[in-house]
Amino acid sequence: MTPSDPVDWALAARIATRIAQRTPPPVPWAGVADDLVRLVPLAETLVTAETGLGSPTGRARTQVVDRAEWIELNLASFRQLLGPLFERFGERLAAGRVAGPQLAVTRRLSGIELGLLLGWMSGRVLGQYDLLVTDEADDGVDTIYIVGPNLAAIEHRHGFDPAQFRLWVALHEVTHRAQFTGVPWMRDHYLALVREVLAIAEPDPATLFTGLREAVRARTETRQRLEEGGMVALLATPSQREALGKVAGLMSLLEGHGDVTMDRAGAADVPDAQRFGRVLRERRRQTNPLARFIQRMVGLEAKLQQYEAGEQFIAAIEAERGPRAVDVCWSDPERLPTMDEIRLPASWLARCAPGPLVA
Repeated sequence: MTPSDPVDWALAARIATRIAQRTPPPVPWAGVADDLVRLVPLAETLVTAETGLGSPTGRARTQVVDRAEWIELNLASFRQLLGPLFERFGERLAAGRVAGPQLAVTRRLSGIELGLLLGWMSGRVLGQYDLLVTDEADDGVDTIYIVGPNLAAIEHRHGFDPAQFRLWVALHEVTHRAQFTGVPWMRDHYLALVREVLAIAEPDPATLFTGLREAVRARTETRQRLEEGGMVALLATPSQREALGKVAGLMSLLEGHGDVTMDRAGAADVPDAQRFGRVLRERRRQTNPLARFIQRMVGLEAKLQQYEAGEQFIAAIEAERGPRAVDVCWSDPERLPTMDEIRLPASWLARCAPGPLVA
């Protein structure tokens, strides 16, 4: 941690790891890695056949991790993502625009919040394709991460067939890799949107406290913003909310497409897919009040709504334009739907796909 770093990363890691260790995995998971080495190539073949998207860099690398390793990976991802924001914070600090006590408060609060978030998520996430962790110097080979203890715990709790369930989870993560590597411009476009959000962010503790005070006054608007994007949306300026809306629209499309593809691509090999989806959707809903509060505050509730909205968007445009109507989205960044168009597919069809598509 540098003197100008506004996050206490060591504190975040300690808190997250401590939370992760409170619920040890109920069953052994050593065999997960061997299965995934075999299943991920199959998943890639199935996804390419279903979507037409394939990675020009070849097969994905698969890594099965425990919860502590997942936390470490995501801390590294956050540090990379937030690097430009931290540089600006350092400039403000050097110019004397951030007081020492403010910096101390910011570091500790940020470390606690990040630690709580990652600790809680480390016990729930099953898989992850993180394009921020990708090492571009490593011949473009990127990694799909599977959290072994969580996967085995779900299988054990619900009596899932391991071979089917592991392939089903792999299909979802492989679809995300296909989206970001099979669409040539997607990775750069996504990162540009994220940088746009960060470029207008003000890393100032005073901004945080001002936003909180305003949130207390405007309770109706506060509730709506929390539902749409958590604390980030709550404290965002109008220009930030516009940029966040672009990111939300893209992520809703990608997550919805991921869910649709995992079911369709695995139709022959994963006959229990409907049951898997039903159980996991119920799992998302059946959280205790504290968990629901965390979901809403950090935007996970909005993310879960994006999954459903994205699936509904794809169903709607396919009903009008036939199978693979979503392919129009991969042709040009300008044809990606906004969040408003995700909610109102007819407006996207009128703008981007006014004529009939070939079935």
